[in-house]
Amino acid sequence: MKIGRVAVLAGGPSNEREISLRSGTAVHKALVREGIDVFFIDVRDNIYDIIRSERMDVAFLALHGKFGEDGTVQNILESAGIRYTGSGAGSSRLALDKIASKEAFVKNNIPTPGYLTVTKRGFRPGDLDALKMPVVVKPQFEGSSIGLSVVKDRPELEGAVNKAFEYGPNVLVEKYVSGRELTVGILNDKPLPVIEIVPKSKVYDFKAKYSDPDTQYLVPAPIGEGERALAQSLGLRSHEVLGCRSFSRTDMILDAAGNIFVLEVNTIPGMTERSLLPKAAAAAGVSFGKLCVKLIEDALK
Repeated sequence: MKIGRVAVLAGGPSNEREISLRSGTAVHKALVREGIDVFFIDVRDNIYDIIRSERMDVAFLALHGKFGEDGTVQNILESAGIRYTGSGAGSSRLALDKIASKEAFVKNNIPTPGYLTVTKRGFRPGDLDALKMPVVVKPQFEGSSIGLSVVKDRPELEGAVNKAFEYGPNVLVEKYVSGRELTVGILNDKPLPVIEIVPKSKVYDFKAKYSDPDTQYLVPAPIGEGERALAQSLGLRSHEVLGCRSFSRTDMILDAAGNIFVLEVNTIPGMTERSLLPKAAAAAGVSFGKLCVKLIEDALK
């Protein structure tokens, strides 16, 4: 397939800017090694002008968080008639919105931890009295565990909710499920091998994801065949329910009884050698460079 000229879009204005630059740099280097005509764009305020002035046949989106995963850049590219990797604008926004995606999981009988939504306007600490500890508190529109807190004691709950409010007016308070962290990547709309994540701190937070050398990634995950099949099925169903296309990554928890609960879907997961989707692809025999090329080819189909 003739690919043409590829622009790697990274950076952006979100709280995940530095992570995005890492992903974009890794993708750019890999595509250069694959012999692709590629150039790098650090996405800033002038992105509208850049997209319209630079000649590109396809955009490789390495933009994490708001602007990149909420449908904004997808709408800009579509208006300019430029194809791009990954999911469309509507499904991107749905997946980034932790509250809306939860509602979609429940509606489609995908198991997910119980939750409630807290709104900053009119919020009173007493609104949380019915919750049983522990819980996980998350901002509505952030990725990479930004603003996330695991709350074990009730006196800490109000502070965790207020911390999440710093990132937006709506907050998800989710039942904490004790168990093993699993993730399932989707490539070409098919599930990849399951990965188990073993953080040293027992919580897979921002530090465990991006800087702790003691975080372990077990691929394929050392789980039973039935659990593997269930995790892959839930990963694919979640991908489909949210309307994702080409690729994604679904995070989930396997509890002691063998139940699996879906937490969220990432439409633009990390794309470095340390990242989870590339690790799963490698376990399926797809190198990092070939993975990047496949995602571009999907965008051009």
